[in-house]
Amino acid sequence: MGIALVYSLLPLIWLTISATKSQEGLFGSFGLWFADDFSLFGNISDTFTYQDGVYGRWLLNTFFYVLVGAGGATLLAALAGYGLAKFDFAGRKVVFALVLGGVAVPPTALAVPTFLMFAKLGLTDTPWAVIIPTLVSPFGLYLMWTYSRDSVPDEILESARVDGAGEFTSFFSLALPLLAPGIVTVLLFNTVMTWNNFFLPLIMLKDADLYPLTVGLYSWSEQATTAGGDVVFNLVITGSLLTIIPLIVAFLLLQRYWQSGLAAGSVKQ
Repeated sequence: MGIALVYSLLPLIWLTISATKSQEGLFGSFGLWFADDFSLFGNISDTFTYQDGVYGRWLLNTFFYVLVGAGGATLLAALAGYGLAKFDFAGRKVVFALVLGGVAVPPTALAVPTFLMFAKLGLTDTPWAVIIPTLVSPFGLYLMWTYSRDSVPDEILESARVDGAGEFTSFFSLALPLLAPGIVTVLLFNTVMTWNNFFLPLIMLKDADLYPLTVGLYSWSEQATTAGGDVVFNLVITGSLLTIIPLIVAFLLLQRYWQSGLAAGSVKQ
């Protein structure tokens, strides 16, 4: 646990300390200690004003991609996982096998075929090129299948059907509250994956106004390798620190719903 804690916290400590340094302080001081000049607030101000405030645009883009992409992926995973767990239909095992196969395929391996397909459809360099591929989450579907199977009693659904409730009514009124911890878990996974998505928007987007934070900060970092480009490593580091704050806040706000699912299935029916 100590090794895992050091591995997790050391980069965060370095990032936080480095964000307090000016461009000169980054290269003139020890990486894990503060420089003589405390430039955190100046770096934050410069980050949001550099290049006409494009960082704020990238931040809004990232929130939009997460809201639509991760939110849609979570809803689809909940519906599909619930359907696989609670309905017996022809081809169910085949669908489940395809889902497991999708979990085993790394997203990077699908990036180039996805780009070629979207190029044929004329969807590259649009927000949909980032959103649509994130709407399907095989891993999230698998998690929701396992959670739906154990946390939603069949007796409740049968009672609802006897009372005349439709399947969507049963899902949204009865199953959804019981699935809340699992849905929050899938939402957190999808949020982190979409927030940190880099390779897909890198190959899909050319317009800098459509960049998420990951690609935008990468473009700032690459300026140092171009002739006449600005060297703004202090802004890249400060922007990276600001980037992880929403994820930390999301985990802190949603952890009580996540933890409430740890005891699921511990009570014998």
